[in-house]
Amino acid sequence: MKKLGMLIIYMIFSLSVVWAGDEAPTVTSNKTAIDLVQSHADYVWTIVAAMFVFFMQAGFAMVEAGFTRAKNAVNIMMKNLMDFSMGSIVFFAVGFGLMFGVSKTGFFGTSGFFLSDFKIGGDPWVLAFWMFQAVFAATAATIVSGAMAERTKFSGYLLYSVFITGLIYPIFGSWAWGSLFHGGGWLENLGFIDFAGSTVVHSVGGWSALAGAIVLGPRLGKYTKEGKVKPILGHNIPLAAIGVFILWLGWFGFNPGSTTAASKDIAMIFVNTNLAAAAGAIIAMFVSWIKFGKPEVGMSLNGALAGLVGITAGCANVTPTSAIVIGAIAGMIVVFSVMFFDKIRVDDPVGAISVHGVCGAWGTLAAGIFNMDGMTFSILAVQLIGIAACFAWTFPVAYLLFKLIDMTIGLRVSKEEELEGLDATEHGGNAYPDFTTINHGTMGVSSGSGGPKYESTTPFASEKLVNQP
Repeated sequence: MKKLGMLIIYMIFSLSVVWAGDEAPTVTSNKTAIDLVQSHADYVWTIVAAMFVFFMQAGFAMVEAGFTRAKNAVNIMMKNLMDFSMGSIVFFAVGFGLMFGVSKTGFFGTSGFFLSDFKIGGDPWVLAFWMFQAVFAATAATIVSGAMAERTKFSGYLLYSVFITGLIYPIFGSWAWGSLFHGGGWLENLGFIDFAGSTVVHSVGGWSALAGAIVLGPRLGKYTKEGKVKPILGHNIPLAAIGVFILWLGWFGFNPGSTTAASKDIAMIFVNTNLAAAAGAIIAMFVSWIKFGKPEVGMSLNGALAGLVGITAGCANVTPTSAIVIGAIAGMIVVFSVMFFDKIRVDDPVGAISVHGVCGAWGTLAAGIFNMDGMTFSILAVQLIGIAACFAWTFPVAYLLFKLIDMTIGLRVSKEEELEGLDATEHGGNAYPDFTTINHGTMGVSSGSGGPKYESTTPFASEKLVNQP
C-alpha cells in the first residue's frame, strides 16, 4: 500500500509539471486549433464524397448493361472499367491542368500538369481536390458509353474516351469552374450558375453522346425502312434498377460534395437532390402511363436520373419546393426527349442524350429561373449563354473526333460482329456462359420461336436469361 501511495503521488506530481509547462490558451491559439479541425473535416468530407461519386461508375455500368442485350455485357463492363482507369491517368497528366491551371485568357489552364502543383511537404489540398475532380471527369466520359452501346469498336472507344477526359470536358470545365483552384474562366466571370455540373459534366457528356450516336448510326434492326421504331430488348431490368439506385446514392456525394467543405450547406443540397429525383421518377411514371397505357419501368428509372441531373446545377441556390418542380419537369422532359430522338432515328440504347444532355440544359436554366435570391433577365441570359457555349464547343469537337476515328481505326464493328455480340468478337468472353436468352415484350408474351408474337411499343422492353442444362 505504501508503494502504491508513492506511485500515485509521483503521477500527480508529473502531471502537474506537464500542465505547468503548457501555455495558457489564447484567442489566437484557439482559432488555430479550430481552423485545423475544420481543415481536416474538409479533407475527410471531400474524399468521402469522391468515394460516392466513384461508386457511380458501378451504377452507370449496371444501367447500361441492364438496358442492353446480354451478348454485350462484358463489353459494357470493360468500357466502364477503362473509362475510369484511363480517365484517371489522362486527367492526371493533362486534363486537370487544362481545367484548373493558371489561365490568363479565361479559356484554359496552362499549369498544374502531372499534378505539378503538389510539393512534398507542402499543402496536400491539391491531392484531395484532384481526386474529387477526377471522378467527375470519369462521369462525363462514361455518359457517352450508353448512347454508343452495342455497336462501337473497343479500340475506337478507348481513343475517344481519352480525348473527352483530357480535352473536351476540361476545356469547358475551365470556363465554368476554373477559379475553384488556380484558374478563372470567362463564363464563371459572367456569373454562370452550375454548382455541381448539370452542364459542365452532364451536358458535356450528353452532347458528346449525341455526336457519337449520329456518327455511328443506329443498331441493326432498330428502325424499319418505313421509319417505325422497333425496340431492342434490354436483358436485365432489375440490374438497371439497381444501377439507378446506386447512382441516386452516388449523387449524394456528387452534389453535396461539390462544396468541398464540411459545412451546414450540405443539408439543403442533400434534401434538394433527393426531392428532385423522387419527383422526376413519379412524373416520368405517370407520363409513360398516359402515353403507353402502362407505368413503364425504363422511363420511370430514367425519370429519377433526369431529376438528379436537373437539380445538379441549382442544388445549392434553390429551395426544396423549387427542387420538386425542377425534378418533375425533368421527369416529363425525358420521356418526350427519348421519343423525339427515336423519331429522328438517333439510336440511344439507354436514353443518355435525353437524361444528361437535354435535362442538363434544363437544370442549368432552372438554376436561374428558381434562384432563391431572385430571378433576373441578366441571370437567365448568362445561363442561356452557358448552355449554348457548352453545345457550341462540345458537339462540333466531339463530332469531328468521332469522324476522324471512324476514318482511321474505325468506330463501328462489322455487321457480323454486331449480330454475334461484342462480348465474343471484341473480348472473347461470355457474360452468361450457362444461360440462353428469351426475349419478352412489356406485356410478358414470349417473342421467341414457337410462341405468339407481341411487338412492344415502349422504348424499354426486357430480355430474360434462362438456365441452359
